[in-house]
Amino acid sequence: MRSVFLDFGTVSHDDLDTSKLERVLPGIKLHSASSDAEVEERIAGCEVILTNKLNISGARMRAVPGLKFVGLTATGTNNVDLETARELGIAVCNIRDYCTTSVAQHVLGVILLLTHRLREYGQVAVDGTWSRSEQFTVAAGSIRELTGKVLGIVGHGVLGKAVAKACRDGLGMRVLVAERPGTAPGREPDSGSSVGPVRVTLDELLRTADVLSLHCPLTPATTGLIGKRELSLMKPDALLVNTARGALVDLDALVAALKGGDLGGAAIDVLPQEPPVNGSPLFERGIPNLIVTPHIAWAAFEARQRAVDELAGHVEDFLQGGRRGRVV
Repeated sequence: MRSVFLDFGTVSHDDLDTSKLERVLPGIKLHSASSDAEVEERIAGCEVILTNKLNISGARMRAVPGLKFVGLTATGTNNVDLETARELGIAVCNIRDYCTTSVAQHVLGVILLLTHRLREYGQVAVDGTWSRSEQFTVAAGSIRELTGKVLGIVGHGVLGKAVAKACRDGLGMRVLVAERPGTAPGREPDSGSSVGPVRVTLDELLRTADVLSLHCPLTPATTGLIGKRELSLMKPDALLVNTARGALVDLDALVAALKGGDLGGAAIDVLPQEPPVNGSPLFERGIPNLIVTPHIAWAAFEARQRAVDELAGHVEDFLQGGRRGRVV
């Protein structure tokens, strides 16, 4: 089958084993990146199109009469016209639970970096401040213990549950979860436990959480979920972590809260526009207690290898008449 991976460079840094993919799709063309003009040329005549983030529109699918399968190395499917795929009988697959450990590690890492002020203390250790100190140590900001503190989770799916477990088991934090629309507050059964986390309203979660971690999808209802009003409800020393979708947070409001001392810190791994060719309010110099990373919470080597292998498994299953990983 003629096949192409249009943006393999978003998954591989020239470090992944592609043998499973090449066994299932002999002769597959792996392109690091593809411009809009190159997409049209490269998908022509293909039966299988693989991508991570590129737009596979209805028009593009219609332009490839023999197209049978579109595979994504991602969970989100908003970059594929699913209705047209259904109409044309084109299979669409995504992958799930491939980067859970990586995301959980990232969240724990940024929480620890912010609460233990590792950047600040690393700086004073080498810039002469420590050498000039009259004591054996030096103060560069308040350090907090996390045991007993409250972790607030918005979006208690696979990723949210993994972060909750890591913070509860590893750091001794208490976990609260934002209630879903249309459900009443209360305890939710958790796999492997007779007593699950407590669900509360979002406003109560904001008032209570020492760390708020976002793991919900971006929908019309969640766009701008954390704005000026929501940030004003949070504790002035609370932390906000977003590894979900950039548009969940009003970035201007976040910057104002950090600069005004109304929020203890933030770690942002996702932006509304990626790459941020038009800049971002977060890029202003001097914003205190802010960590910005380029959408890499998911990107541990093992997670990226798992993504490619999982996609290869979906293709193989499709060729055998199965529906593994199918969203269409």
